[in-house]
Amino acid sequence: MTGLIIAVAVLALFLTFKGVRIVPQAQNWLVERFGKYAATLSPGLNLINPVFSRVSAKIDIREQVLDLQPQGIITEDNAAVKVDGVLFYKILDPYKAFYGIEHLEFAISNLALTSLRSIMGRMTLDASLSLREKINAELLKILDEATDSWGTKITRVEIKDIMPPQDLQQAMTLQMKAERERRATVLEAEAQKEAQEKKAEGFKRAQILEAEARKESALRDAEARERLAQAEANAITSVAGALKSTGGDPLIYLLGQEYVKGLVRLGESQNSKMVILPADLIDSVRSIFKIKG
Repeated sequence: MTGLIIAVAVLALFLTFKGVRIVPQAQNWLVERFGKYAATLSPGLNLINPVFSRVSAKIDIREQVLDLQPQGIITEDNAAVKVDGVLFYKILDPYKAFYGIEHLEFAISNLALTSLRSIMGRMTLDASLSLREKINAELLKILDEATDSWGTKITRVEIKDIMPPQDLQQAMTLQMKAERERRATVLEAEAQKEAQEKKAEGFKRAQILEAEARKESALRDAEARERLAQAEANAITSVAGALKSTGGDPLIYLLGQEYVKGLVRLGESQNSKMVILPADLIDSVRSIFKIKG
Protein backbone atom coordinates (compact mmCIF):
# COMPACT_ATOMS: atom_id res chain seq x y z
CA MET A 1 0.00 0.00 0.00
CA THR A 2 2.79 2.37 0.94
CA GLY A 3 4.59 1.59 -2.27
CA LEU A 4 1.50 2.41 -4.28
CA ILE A 5 1.16 5.75 -2.57
CA ILE A 6 4.77 6.53 -3.27
CA ALA A 7 4.34 5.56 -6.92
CA VAL A 8 1.27 7.74 -7.26
CA ALA A 9 3.10 10.64 -5.62
CA VAL A 10 6.06 10.21 -7.92
CA LEU A 11 3.76 10.04 -10.94
CA ALA A 12 1.90 13.14 -9.81
CA LEU A 13 5.19 14.97 -9.29
CA PHE A 14 6.40 13.88 -12.72
CA LEU A 15 3.17 14.95 -14.42
CA THR A 16 3.30 18.30 -12.63
CA PHE A 17 6.89 18.81 -13.71
CA LYS A 18 6.03 17.94 -17.30
CA GLY A 19 2.75 19.85 -17.40
CA VAL A 20 3.64 23.11 -15.69
CA ARG A 21 5.96 25.28 -17.75
CA ILE A 22 7.29 28.70 -16.80
CA VAL A 23 8.40 30.65 -19.87
CA PRO A 24 11.05 33.37 -19.26
CA GLN A 25 10.50 36.91 -20.40
CA ALA A 26 11.50 37.60 -24.05
CA GLN A 27 10.94 33.97 -25.04
CA ASN A 28 8.21 32.03 -26.79
CA TRP A 29 8.02 28.24 -26.56
CA LEU A 30 6.54 26.09 -29.28
CA VAL A 31 4.52 23.06 -28.19
CA GLU A 32 3.90 19.95 -30.31
CA ARG A 33 1.37 17.25 -29.71
CA PHE A 34 1.82 13.95 -31.49
CA GLY A 35 4.54 15.57 -33.59
CA LYS A 36 2.32 18.44 -34.75
CA TYR A 37 2.40 22.08 -33.77
CA ALA A 38 -0.15 22.66 -31.02
CA ALA A 39 0.47 26.03 -29.34
CA THR A 40 2.89 28.86 -28.60
CA LEU A 41 3.57 29.53 -24.95
CA SER A 42 3.97 33.17 -23.89
CA PRO A 43 6.18 34.38 -21.01
CA GLY A 44 4.87 33.35 -17.58
CA LEU A 45 3.12 30.26 -16.18
CA ASN A 46 1.69 27.84 -18.75
CA LEU A 47 0.10 24.39 -18.59
CA ILE A 48 0.47 21.72 -21.25
CA ASN A 49 -0.57 18.13 -21.58
CA PRO A 50 2.19 16.34 -19.71
CA VAL A 51 1.73 13.08 -21.55
CA PHE A 52 1.06 13.92 -25.18
CA SER A 53 2.65 17.37 -25.55
CA ARG A 54 6.23 18.51 -25.53
CA VAL A 55 8.17 21.72 -25.98
CA SER A 56 9.76 21.52 -29.41
CA ALA A 57 11.59 24.88 -29.51
CA LYS A 58 12.44 27.85 -27.30
CA ILE A 59 12.52 30.99 -29.42
CA ASP A 60 14.22 34.20 -28.25
CA ILE A 61 12.06 37.11 -29.48
CA ARG A 62 14.56 39.84 -28.56
CA GLU A 63 16.42 41.74 -31.28
CA GLN A 64 19.47 39.77 -32.33
CA VAL A 65 22.74 40.85 -33.90
CA LEU A 66 24.37 38.84 -36.65
CA ASP A 67 27.95 39.56 -37.62
CA LEU A 68 28.63 38.99 -41.30
CA GLN A 69 32.01 37.46 -42.01
CA PRO A 70 34.35 39.52 -44.24
CA GLN A 71 33.78 38.63 -47.86
CA GLY A 72 35.73 39.31 -51.03
CA ILE A 73 33.61 41.16 -53.60
CA ILE A 74 34.49 42.35 -57.10
CA THR A 75 32.97 45.68 -58.07
CA GLU A 76 31.74 46.71 -61.52
CA ASP A 77 35.16 48.18 -62.40
CA ASN A 78 36.90 44.90 -61.39
CA ALA A 79 38.28 46.12 -58.06
CA ALA A 80 38.54 43.34 -55.49
CA VAL A 81 37.49 44.54 -52.06
CA LYS A 82 36.83 42.87 -48.73
CA VAL A 83 33.55 43.85 -47.10
CA ASP A 84 32.60 43.44 -43.46
CA GLY A 85 29.12 44.09 -42.12
CA VAL A 86 26.58 43.47 -39.41
CA LEU A 87 22.79 43.22 -39.31
CA PHE A 88 20.09 43.20 -36.67
CA TYR A 89 16.94 41.12 -36.81
CA LYS A 90 13.99 40.23 -34.63
CA ILE A 91 11.68 37.23 -34.70
CA LEU A 92 8.07 38.37 -34.88
CA ASP A 93 6.46 34.99 -35.56
CA PRO A 94 8.14 32.08 -33.72
CA TYR A 95 6.06 29.53 -35.68
CA LYS A 96 7.35 30.75 -39.07
CA ALA A 97 10.88 31.24 -37.76
CA PHE A 98 11.06 27.62 -36.57
CA TYR A 99 8.99 25.73 -39.13
CA GLY A 100 9.56 28.03 -42.13
CA ILE A 101 13.35 27.72 -42.40
CA GLU A 102 16.08 25.48 -41.06
CA HIS A 103 19.00 27.27 -39.38
CA LEU A 104 17.55 30.77 -39.49
CA GLU A 105 20.80 32.66 -38.77
CA PHE A 106 22.74 30.70 -41.35
CA ALA A 107 20.06 31.41 -43.93
CA ILE A 108 19.96 35.13 -43.15
CA SER A 109 23.77 35.36 -43.24
CA ASN A 110 24.03 33.64 -46.64
CA LEU A 111 21.18 35.67 -48.06
CA ALA A 112 22.83 38.88 -46.86
CA LEU A 113 26.22 38.01 -48.37
CA THR A 114 24.81 37.00 -51.75
CA SER A 115 22.64 40.12 -51.88
CA LEU A 116 25.62 42.26 -50.92
CA ARG A 117 27.69 40.77 -53.75
CA SER A 118 24.87 41.46 -56.17
CA ILE A 119 24.46 45.08 -55.06
CA MET A 120 28.16 46.01 -55.03
CA GLY A 121 28.80 44.08 -58.27
CA ARG A 122 26.65 46.69 -60.00
CA MET A 123 28.60 49.60 -58.50
CA THR A 124 32.07 51.02 -59.12
CA LEU A 125 34.63 51.15 -56.34
CA ASP A 126 34.23 54.91 -55.88
CA ALA A 127 30.45 54.53 -55.67
CA SER A 128 30.78 51.67 -53.20
CA LEU A 129 33.02 53.75 -50.95
CA SER A 130 30.89 56.89 -51.10
CA LEU A 131 27.37 55.36 -51.12
CA ARG A 132 27.35 53.13 -48.06
CA GLU A 133 23.98 54.43 -46.94
CA LYS A 134 22.50 53.47 -50.29
CA ILE A 135 24.01 49.97 -50.02
CA ASN A 136 22.65 49.60 -46.49
CA ALA A 137 19.16 50.73 -47.50
CA GLU A 138 19.02 48.47 -50.57
CA LEU A 139 20.33 45.47 -48.66
CA LEU A 140 17.87 46.07 -45.83
CA LYS A 141 14.96 46.17 -48.27
CA ILE A 142 15.99 42.91 -49.96
CA LEU A 143 16.55 41.05 -46.68
CA ASP A 144 13.38 42.35 -45.06
CA GLU A 145 11.24 41.22 -47.97
CA ALA A 146 12.96 37.82 -48.19
CA THR A 147 12.72 37.04 -44.46
CA ASP A 148 9.09 38.05 -44.12
CA SER A 149 8.01 34.47 -44.83
CA TRP A 150 10.30 33.35 -41.98
CA GLY A 151 8.48 35.53 -39.46
CA THR A 152 11.60 37.65 -39.10
CA LYS A 153 12.07 41.40 -39.32
CA ILE A 154 15.46 42.79 -40.43
CA THR A 155 15.69 46.02 -38.47
CA ARG A 156 19.06 47.37 -39.52
CA VAL A 157 22.02 46.66 -41.81
CA GLU A 158 25.41 48.32 -41.51
CA ILE A 159 28.49 47.95 -43.71
CA LYS A 160 31.34 48.21 -41.21
CA ASP A 161 34.25 48.36 -43.59
CA ILE A 162 35.15 48.20 -47.27
CA MET A 163 38.84 47.40 -47.68
CA PRO A 164 40.45 47.76 -51.15
CA PRO A 165 43.76 45.94 -51.91
CA GLN A 166 46.96 47.44 -50.48
CA ASP A 167 48.23 48.80 -53.82
CA LEU A 168 44.85 50.37 -54.49
CA GLN A 169 44.83 51.95 -51.03
CA GLN A 170 48.23 53.54 -51.74
CA ALA A 171 46.98 54.85 -55.08
CA MET A 172 43.86 56.26 -53.39
CA THR A 173 46.04 57.91 -50.75
CA LEU A 174 48.15 59.59 -53.43
CA GLN A 175 45.01 60.62 -55.30
CA MET A 176 43.50 62.15 -52.17
CA LYS A 177 46.75 63.98 -51.44
CA ALA A 178 46.86 65.37 -54.98
CA GLU A 179 43.21 66.38 -54.73
CA ARG A 180 43.80 68.20 -51.42
CA GLU A 181 46.77 70.04 -52.94
CA ARG A 182 44.70 70.97 -55.99
CA ARG A 183 41.91 72.31 -53.79
CA ALA A 184 44.41 74.30 -51.74
CA THR A 185 45.87 75.80 -54.93
CA VAL A 186 42.42 76.67 -56.24
CA LEU A 187 41.43 78.26 -52.95
CA GLU A 188 44.63 80.30 -52.84
CA ALA A 189 44.09 81.48 -56.44
CA GLU A 190 40.50 82.39 -55.69
CA ALA A 191 41.61 84.32 -52.61
CA GLN A 192 44.20 86.26 -54.62
CA LYS A 193 41.63 86.97 -57.32
CA GLU A 194 39.15 88.21 -54.76
CA ALA A 195 41.81 90.40 -53.14
CA GLN A 196 42.78 91.91 -56.52
CA GLU A 197 39.14 92.55 -57.36
CA LYS A 198 38.52 94.25 -54.05
CA LYS A 199 41.71 96.31 -54.44
CA ALA A 200 40.66 97.41 -57.96
CA GLU A 201 37.17 98.16 -56.73
CA GLY A 202 38.59 100.26 -53.91
CA PHE A 203 40.86 102.16 -56.32
CA LYS A 204 37.92 102.74 -58.67
CA ARG A 205 35.78 104.00 -55.82
CA ALA A 206 38.57 106.33 -54.69
CA GLN A 207 38.94 107.72 -58.23
CA ILE A 208 35.20 108.31 -58.45
CA LEU A 209 35.15 110.07 -55.11
CA GLU A 210 38.15 112.19 -56.10
CA ALA A 211 36.50 113.16 -59.42
CA GLU A 212 33.26 114.01 -57.64
CA ALA A 213 35.28 116.14 -55.19
CA ARG A 214 36.97 118.00 -58.05
CA LYS A 215 33.63 118.51 -59.75
CA GLU A 216 32.08 119.87 -56.57
CA SER A 217 35.10 122.11 -55.99
CA ALA A 218 34.95 123.45 -59.57
CA LEU A 219 31.24 124.16 -59.22
CA ARG A 220 31.81 126.02 -55.99
CA ASP A 221 34.77 127.96 -57.51
CA ALA A 222 32.63 128.94 -60.49
CA GLU A 223 29.84 130.00 -58.18
CA ALA A 224 32.31 132.04 -56.11
CA ARG A 225 33.72 133.73 -59.22
CA GLU A 226 30.23 134.45 -60.44
CA ARG A 227 29.30 136.06 -57.16
CA LEU A 228 32.59 138.00 -57.10
CA ALA A 229 31.96 139.28 -60.62
CA GLN A 230 28.44 140.23 -59.62
CA ALA A 231 29.80 142.05 -56.57
CA GLU A 232 32.37 143.89 -58.71
CA ALA A 233 29.67 144.84 -61.20
CA ASN A 234 27.55 146.16 -58.36
CA ALA A 235 30.56 148.09 -57.03
CA ILE A 236 31.24 149.64 -60.43
CA THR A 237 27.59 150.62 -60.70
CA SER A 238 27.73 152.24 -57.27
CA VAL A 239 30.99 154.02 -58.04
CA ALA A 240 29.61 155.24 -61.36
CA GLY A 241 26.61 156.64 -59.53
CA ALA A 242 28.81 158.37 -56.98
CA LEU A 243 31.18 159.84 -59.62
CA LYS A 244 28.36 160.96 -61.89
CA SER A 245 28.14 164.32 -60.14
CA THR A 246 31.89 164.96 -60.53
CA GLY A 247 32.10 163.66 -64.08
CA GLY A 248 34.69 161.04 -63.09
CA ASP A 249 35.27 157.82 -64.98
CA PRO A 250 34.45 154.72 -62.90
CA LEU A 251 37.04 152.67 -64.77
CA ILE A 252 39.77 155.15 -63.94
CA TYR A 253 38.57 155.10 -60.36
CA LEU A 254 38.88 151.36 -60.07
CA LEU A 255 42.32 151.36 -61.70
CA GLY A 256 43.42 154.04 -59.30
CA GLN A 257 42.06 152.06 -56.39
CA GLU A 258 44.07 149.03 -57.46
CA TYR A 259 47.09 151.31 -57.93
CA VAL A 260 46.87 152.51 -54.35
CA LYS A 261 46.39 148.94 -53.04
CA GLY A 262 49.50 147.88 -54.92
CA LEU A 263 51.52 150.67 -53.26
CA VAL A 264 50.23 149.58 -49.84
CA ARG A 265 51.19 145.93 -50.43
CA LEU A 266 54.59 147.07 -51.67
CA GLY A 267 55.09 148.99 -48.48
CA GLU A 268 54.04 146.06 -46.32
CA SER A 269 56.42 143.66 -48.01
CA GLN A 270 59.24 142.49 -45.69
CA ASN A 271 61.72 142.63 -48.55
CA SER A 272 61.03 146.26 -49.05
CA LYS A 273 63.63 148.52 -47.38
CA MET A 274 62.51 151.71 -49.01
CA VAL A 275 59.37 152.75 -50.87
CA ILE A 276 59.63 155.54 -53.41
CA LEU A 277 56.34 157.15 -54.22
CA PRO A 278 55.80 158.57 -57.68
CA ALA A 279 56.08 162.29 -57.88
CA ASP A 280 52.70 162.58 -59.60
CA LEU A 281 50.88 160.56 -56.95
CA ILE A 282 48.77 163.51 -55.83
CA ASP A 283 47.97 164.45 -59.41
CA SER A 284 47.01 160.91 -60.15
CA VAL A 285 44.61 160.79 -57.21
CA ARG A 286 43.11 164.13 -58.24
CA SER A 287 42.68 162.87 -61.79
CA ILE A 288 40.94 159.80 -60.47
CA PHE A 289 38.41 161.77 -58.49
CA LYS A 290 38.48 164.74 -60.90
CA ILE A 291 39.62 167.06 -58.17
CA LYS A 292 40.85 170.40 -59.35
CA GLY A 293 44.00 171.73 -57.68
